[in-house]
Parts: sequence; C-alpha cells; structure tokens
Amino acid sequence: MWSALVLSFAVIFVAELGDKSQLMAMTFALRHRWWVVLSGILFATTAVHLVSVAVGHYLGVAIPATAISIVGGIAFLIFGAWTLRGDSLDDDEQSKAGRVARSAFLAVSSAFFLAELGDKTMLATITLATDNNWAGVWIGSTVGMVAADALAIVIGAVLGRHLPDNAIRYGASALFFGFGAWMLGDGLFPEIGVVGPIAGAVALLLSVAAMVVVRRRARRVTEDESPALMRP
Repeated sequence: MWSALVLSFAVIFVAELGDKSQLMAMTFALRHRWWVVLSGILFATTAVHLVSVAVGHYLGVAIPATAISIVGGIAFLIFGAWTLRGDSLDDDEQSKAGRVARSAFLAVSSAFFLAELGDKTMLATITLATDNNWAGVWIGSTVGMVAADALAIVIGAVLGRHLPDNAIRYGASALFFGFGAWMLGDGLFPEIGVVGPIAGAVALLLSVAAMVVVRRRARRVTEDESPALMRP
C-alpha cells in the first residue's frame, strides 16, 4: 500500500503542475477564502479519484468524457457570468456570509468534479489502480492533487491581497470564460486536441479585451459627469 501511495502521489503531483486545474484553483482563491476553495477541491478530488480507482481496479477502462466536457464548459461559462456580476451579499452579516461560503464551496466542488472527469490525472489514476493497491492509489493521488492545487491557492490568495477588487473580478471572470470555451472545444471536437486550448485562449483574450473596453467607457462617463456635478 505504501509504495502505491508514494508512487501515486509523485505521479499526480507532477501531472498537476501547470495543468488547468491549478489555474482554476488560483482563480477561485482570488475570489473566495482559501479554506473554502481547498475544502471544495478536497471533496471533489476525493470523489473523482474514488471513481477512478474503482474503474481502474474493477474495469480497467476510462469513462467517456465528451458529454462531461460539454456540461463542464457550460458550467464554467455560468461561473464566469456569476463572477462578473459580483456578490450582492453584505459580508458583515453573518447569515449572508454563510450563504456566500456555501455557494462558493458548491461552485468549487462541482467545477473541479466536472473538470477532472476524463482529465489526464483521472486517466493516470485509473492506470495506476490497474496494477497497484487501490487504497494507496486513492489516498496518494488525492493528496498529490490537493498539494499541487494548494500551491496555486497560495499564489491566488497572495495576489488577491495586492490587486484591486474590480481587477480580481474581471480577471477571474475572463479565466472562467476561457476554461468554459476550452472544455466545450474538447467536448465538441474530441478528435482535434488543439481545439480546446485554442478556444480557451481566444475566449480569454476576447473577454479581457471586452472588459478593458467597458472599464474605459465607464471611466470616461465618470470623468465627464464629474465637472457637471461640480457646477453651481
């Protein structure tokens, strides 16, 4: 068991470095408290990797990911719109703050669950479980992924303390739109591996450009209204 645990930890940790899941973790950490993001990732990862070791141990085959990618892409587009709209709840009120935390946990959990189904880390976990101890693979792969994503959460939390709130909101929304387009591209054109990354990059660039234009127009309107307000 221990050899399977160490092997799975090393494989999944390395596979997760630079993966879109790390960018997702950093994006969520820009908008929500680190412990909410980490607990959501832990919950989703535990569930996905349990499914992975079961598939690898008993069946040895991967789950088709086309439909999952499409559903996940749509979900990320919704997350992007939700983040762009911003939170209307008052954080000073305990009950409302609790609802923010719960909704963030559900968003993180569902996002990572959908993103990891059919991802290379899931396929690697399935492969490891075919000829290694399933419990060791489950624990090692889960800890390896959470550890890699925790690094991204630290980066996101540090950036969040040094960036303006609007910049964080716009940037996080653009990343979510990029993730959504990436997953939709993978789901709609699974035979062409480059469609997803290209679609994600284009969506990200277009989102950033649109937000910059909107921001500049809003600033111009504010500057034009300021002299009028100062007139007697």
